Amino acid sequence: MRNAALMLGIVGGLIAMVVGFFGYGYTVLTDNHREVGEMFGYVQNPQLIRTASFIAPLLAIAGGAMARVRALWGGVLMLIGGGLMYYAFGFGVFTMFPIGFCIVGGILALAAGKPDEPKAHF
Repeated sequence: MRNAALMLGIVGGLIAMVVGFFGYGYTVLTDNHREVGEMFGYVQNPQLIRTASFIAPLLAIAGGAMARVRALWGGVLMLIGGGLMYYAFGFGVFTMFPIGFCIVGGILALAAGKPDEPKAHF
């Protein structure tokens, strides 16, 4: 379960990074070129999109990397990353896989409650 959580967290974080590049880039584009925002629409909260574009993939990749040794911490980080992606970008065609990978990876990491090593989660 820990290996699956590791892979899901890293792959979900990499896909989230692509979504984050486009989300951050669109907010910068609409700030610099008002006509693009008037044509395609403005983002309601650009600071949230910019913050989530950086933080969510970072949390997902870090959580996936931690899932083998610190399953509890890694699972919580992946769940927070997936939740932040859902809150900032919503559930759509480009966000369903990174959100799903992060959530399932976080659940698998938390479900690996019995540690492989003799030490507990904390």
